[in-house]
Amino acid sequence: MIDFEEELSKFKPSLDISAVEDIIAKSDISDMNDILMELLKEQVKG
Repeated sequence: MIDFEEELSKFKPSLDISAVEDIIAKSDISDMNDILMELLKEQVKG
């Protein structure tokens, strides 16, 4: 049987994942909310 506590104690996050998380957090990527707000502003303007 798997001992989940033991397996969790062995877990080491991938360095690639950590690097990607940092890049995503620091980048200015438009999300759906930003896009929808921009579309609504354009609709109101005319």
